[in-house]
Amino acid sequence: MSTYTSPITRVDTARGHHYVDGAGTRVPGVTTILSSGLPKTALVNWAGKATAEYALDHWDELAQLSPAKRLEKLQKARYAERDAAAKRGTEVHALAERLVKGEEVEVPDEIAGHVESYVQFLDAFQPEPLFVEFSVASYRHGYAGTGDLIAWFPTLGKTLLCDIKTNKSGIFGEIALQLAAYRYADVMIDADGERDMPAVDGCAAIHVRADGADLIPVTAEGTQLRQFLYVQQVAEFNRTSQDLIGAPIEAPGRTRRRRLEVIA
Repeated sequence: MSTYTSPITRVDTARGHHYVDGAGTRVPGVTTILSSGLPKTALVNWAGKATAEYALDHWDELAQLSPAKRLEKLQKARYAERDAAAKRGTEVHALAERLVKGEEVEVPDEIAGHVESYVQFLDAFQPEPLFVEFSVASYRHGYAGTGDLIAWFPTLGKTLLCDIKTNKSGIFGEIALQLAAYRYADVMIDADGERDMPAVDGCAAIHVRADGADLIPVTAEGTQLRQFLYVQQVAEFNRTSQDLIGAPIEAPGRTRRRRLEVIA
């Protein structure tokens, strides 16, 4: 049982958002926990691939730079791609939130394909939104998070908790832990305060791309919640591990200096 004080709320800032409890203490977010506690082996290959692709695409430009400047450009190349993908994801999420509510939106050209794909998805599945862009919190386990959508899908006869993903590489397994953390949170937080977390029939990912959108079922049950809590423990260890390392122990005052002699 955690010791966070009610109410836990989401705080939006210019750089993103975080969560605090009633005493002003920061509450770990679900995606932050997963980023800190779960190995990202796929990112190692992605970083090398992104750097190599940048080098090929900008070969002549890099050749004009000094070795130091060339190295700097290559070191930063993958972050430019990551930031562009994050920006695209944020924009698609924002428009998806409005589209699922039936609002009209103006679409930037660079994400027109993604938005068109999401509109086609809405037309095909006709989800009836129950909760959109909602926050959740677990006082039992000490975390908070923000979900994308809980909707009734009449074509499936199910209420699903969904998360929208826009990455090119597809859906990764860690989404099961993310959705389990949301599904089994203690409370949902809205403008009126906290309410019990509503029950759902299952979970799914909505994979939105420029060339289409898929509804992908995700197993997010009690087992996945337990695994998420293991990841939470690893994340907490990573956050505090340096506190376990003490200062060097000073040698006793009376020590005889040893001399090493080389014997030929």
